Order: sequence, then C-alpha cells, then structure tokens
Amino acid sequence: MLLPLELFVMLVLANGTPVVAARLFGRLGNWPVDGGRSWRDGRPLFGHSKTWRGLLAGILACSLFSAWIGLEWLFGALFGLLALMGDLLSSFVKRRLGLKSSARALGLDQVPESLLPMLLAWSWVPVSGGQALAVAVLFALSNILISPLLYRLGIRSHPH
Repeated sequence: MLLPLELFVMLVLANGTPVVAARLFGRLGNWPVDGGRSWRDGRPLFGHSKTWRGLLAGILACSLFSAWIGLEWLFGALFGLLALMGDLLSSFVKRRLGLKSSARALGLDQVPESLLPMLLAWSWVPVSGGQALAVAVLFALSNILISPLLYRLGIRSHPH
C-alpha cells in the first residue's frame, strides 16, 4: 500500500529537485545538457533550462530516497534517470513543434516524465500495472494543478 505513494514521491523528487537545485545554486553548474547545440531545424535540442546540474540532482535525490525506503539505490538512480529522460523527450518534441523553453504543452509536459519511470517500477518492484498507471496519472494531474500554486509562491519561475 505504501509503495505507490513512495513512487509518487520519487516522481516529485525527480522533477522537483532540479528546480530546487537551480534556486539554491543559481548559475553554478547550469551547463545545458544539449551543450547549446541546435537540431537540423535550427532550434535548440532541449533548451537552456535542461541542465546537467538538474539531471544529476534529480538522479541523486531518487537514489538517496530509494535507498532510504529500502529499495535499491540503483533502482532509484534509473527511476530518476528515466523521469528526466522523459522530461528531455518532451522538451525535444516541444522544440520541434516550435514551442519555446518552458512553454506549456498539456500532457506532453507530464506523461513521458511520469510514465517512463513507472514502467521501470512495474517491472522492478511489486507494483501492479494498474497501480503504476494510477501513480503516473496522479502525478500528471497534480503537476497540472499544483504548478500554478508553486509559481505564485515564487518556487517556480513559470506557472506550468
């Protein structure tokens, strides 16, 4: 019963820790994952907001939390990596669609970053497919509803 909640927390950590790290460290370590390179269409691969600092912070947070709750740290690292790879995938698609960094794309902003790690969880830990899907949907909905509040509180720099 507790495992789905713990997996939800891991999704929040994977996606929230990079935001917190940016607030704590400012420009320190904010090297873009894409190295500032562009795709064939002339648009950035991911955008300047996708940084190595954020990627490492999200993976580390999930690794530590995973170990703390009694799961393997490697599971946490892979879970965090998949969540952030889903986020990079959505950023890549958004750039191809001509959307700017941090532009809102309902569903695209939430589904890859929640579904990819939950597929790993479904295959690695004792969670059913239905539970994994429910956690992914809950994360997506909470992200849509809570992000504007975090923006108003000054925690996020964009309302989505």
